[in-house]
Amino acid sequence: MPTYEYVCNDCHKEFEEFQSITAPPLQTCPFCGGSVTRKISAGSGLVFKGSGFYITDYKNNNGNGKKETSTKKTAESKTKK
Repeated sequence: MPTYEYVCNDCHKEFEEFQSITAPPLQTCPFCGGSVTRKISAGSGLVFKGSGFYITDYKNNNGNGKKETSTKKTAESKTKK
């Protein structure tokens, strides 16, 4: 359910209301009882939470967009023996 922003035409207070998309827009201000207008907003931006997007999802990425190949690992293991 989206959050809609409203502004009162009488007391000029701005507030948000968590409503269903199918719910009708509010008509009265919860603070003074005056008429309200629903504001047009751009919505919220994309937010990544956690320690890091690439750290958790692309663990084998070497920084240039390509994954490390297993031939480097096998070559290193042969030289150690």
